Amino acid sequence: MGLMSMRLRRVTWLATLAAASLALPMGVCAAMSSARAEPTRAAGSRPSAPAQFALPRPRPHSEPVPQAESGADDLAHAAELPENFRTLAREPGEPQIPGLTIVYLHPLGLPADAVKWRNIIVHQTEGPAGSARSMALGQAKNPTKRGVTVWVETDGTVYWSTAENVIPTHGDGANRNDNKYIDNSKTYRSVIKTNSIGVEFVGNYPDVAKPATREQREAWLILVRFLQERYDIPAENIYAHNWIDFKDRRYCEGCELATLARKLGYAPARRASSGEQRM
Repeated sequence: MGLMSMRLRRVTWLATLAAASLALPMGVCAAMSSARAEPTRAAGSRPSAPAQFALPRPRPHSEPVPQAESGADDLAHAAELPENFRTLAREPGEPQIPGLTIVYLHPLGLPADAVKWRNIIVHQTEGPAGSARSMALGQAKNPTKRGVTVWVETDGTVYWSTAENVIPTHGDGANRNDNKYIDNSKTYRSVIKTNSIGVEFVGNYPDVAKPATREQREAWLILVRFLQERYDIPAENIYAHNWIDFKDRRYCEGCELATLARKLGYAPARRASSGEQRM
């Protein structure tokens, strides 16, 4: 009886041991299988939102879609000018136009004593928001260095940096001749710094394709009429820098703003005829 009991206990012990030895590799295999499956699912899965990835910015057209969408609204809400605007625009000193803030780092003289500006060139500098004042101050200290006469901050504030009889270095000699944006037979080697006043808009850094702000566009549609009236410049003589020079291929510098100004179609007093002017 005792011997049989011992044999029974031994058989039971062996059975338990066998079961345990079988369970161990199964658990290990299950764990290993689970470990493989997790990265496989992660690698094979797709992100729920494609916007998580930074996609390359497509090369903008000469007139980007946002330009067309915002341009009509900007023109519809272009500020009305005061009745004495034509007189005010030709005054010396520091004339202020309602709806526009101009900080004069150099007072104006008489238009007759200014450079004979025949064109307006619209620039966009790769400077961050808040840099217009410092750039204008640097221009005021060295008026003929590379830069422009007028600088526009992202909040629409305008800084007039130099005297009207000084020519800053801007543009690249009107070297564009491919007619990509406009007919360059009229601009090639002729729309240059000596006959063109430059206006620089800051704020398209670090994204060069970032458009001008709403405040800049609103200020521009007053400022451009001020410049046109003061120097007797017709709308067709307003140019984006990219229209007349070979520039950065990532975006069209000044194109949105120059297009807005041309569409506004303001005619200076000496050129205006009945029905042509827009106040």
